[in-house]
Amino acid sequence: MNTDIHRLLDEAFRGVEMTPDAQDLKEEVRANLVARVDELEASGVAPADAAQRAIAELGDVRELLGETSAPSDAEAQRKTPWASAEAMGRHRVRPEPGFVVRTVVLSLVAATAFVLFVLGAFGVVPVGLAALIGLGLAVSVLLGFVTGDSLRQETTTNHPLPPRRAIGFGLATFGVLEAVALGAAFATDLESLWLVVVAVLLLAASIALFSWLGATQTNRHKAWTRQAAADFPPNRFEEEPETAARFGIYTAVIWIVTFAVMAVLFFVAGWLWSLLAFVAGFATMMLVLARMMYPPRRR
Repeated sequence: MNTDIHRLLDEAFRGVEMTPDAQDLKEEVRANLVARVDELEASGVAPADAAQRAIAELGDVRELLGETSAPSDAEAQRKTPWASAEAMGRHRVRPEPGFVVRTVVLSLVAATAFVLFVLGAFGVVPVGLAALIGLGLAVSVLLGFVTGDSLRQETTTNHPLPPRRAIGFGLATFGVLEAVALGAAFATDLESLWLVVVAVLLLAASIALFSWLGATQTNRHKAWTRQAAADFPPNRFEEEPETAARFGIYTAVIWIVTFAVMAVLFFVAGWLWSLLAFVAGFATMMLVLARMMYPPRRR
């Protein structure tokens, strides 16, 4: 499914008061645009180009609505949809029944596998190393799938994520969870050093994938939420890009040092002590974030 057309259509209707008539027209135009995009793609046009061409052929939506001017700033602020329960209800997207059912079922299975994994790791239930790895793999695969599947769903405020990017987030989630599971399995059998090697490689690959996905992510917010958010004052990171850049550098340094200390403590004092380094790193990052987002006022 080409999701670009939905984003472009929302941008075309940005600033238009979404009355019931306008909403009906928008859905009618959406159906026509989807059909036009499918026709262009069938003729060999790239999906992104097809969406751009179809929306260009649409023209100004205000001409379709018979509008000659956009609402005034005062009127737009008075009708801020962000704070309007009526607007939220009008734009509400109900989750698909199939998505709800499979999410609940897979989450229950993952929770069961996680409980068995924890009981096996602490020796409460006699579970061999192979079974322990299998349980950890089951939890990671199931939760990774649920993550990707959730990102593929349209919500009231967000467009669905393209399939490849959703799969990427699912794989990255799987990698992090599996790395943690392999590390816990190694704690039960310290002679299996290959578990640590695989865990480190998975964790590094997952962090790299998360970083790439985050750096290349585009805005998924629908037009009405973007318009509403524009009425709120920007945060410091939006007003000062250099501050956001410094925070990114500080975060990278904090986590590099944290993982290095975790590795040292793991081999010197045990894996429980290494978790303290993780907690300290997370707390440090939160303090840096608070300091940079809300600096002390100068007298």
